[in-house]
Amino acid sequence: MAHARFWKMVAVAGVSALLATGSVRAEEGLDSSAFHKIIKNQMSAFATGNAQAAFSFATSSLQQRFQTPEFFMEMVRQGYQPVYKPQSVTFGRSKMTKLGPTQEVYVTGPNGQNWLALYSFEQQDDGSWKISGCYLTKADGFSA
Repeated sequence: MAHARFWKMVAVAGVSALLATGSVRAEEGLDSSAFHKIIKNQMSAFATGNAQAAFSFATSSLQQRFQTPEFFMEMVRQGYQPVYKPQSVTFGRSKMTKLGPTQEVYVTGPNGQNWLALYSFEQQDDGSWKISGCYLTKADGFSA
């Protein structure tokens, strides 16, 4: 239980930091189509129970933190139900922040609650993108 509370506090602090930074340069250089594809593919992996595939979209630092695909999948299942089993998904803006590129994703979770999932990305040495974080916050004023 303490582990779950810790990750929720990390998520709240992370989303606050990302939202507070605002845009620091024009968004036209961001590869939003790549971000959308990565997020959709990871959500598909969650839906089919493919822990290895879901884990493969995370940066190496996240993989080191969670150690195994199974532990990662369980953490997402317990703490990130809106992205683990979304009823609906709508992509918002991609924007550059001081912490790197982010993608807004509006999701309706399995219980009907609306959420903003703010994904952060890190570009890899080969030019590809990986998910470096996902921060959830309730978003009552929209419908995904």
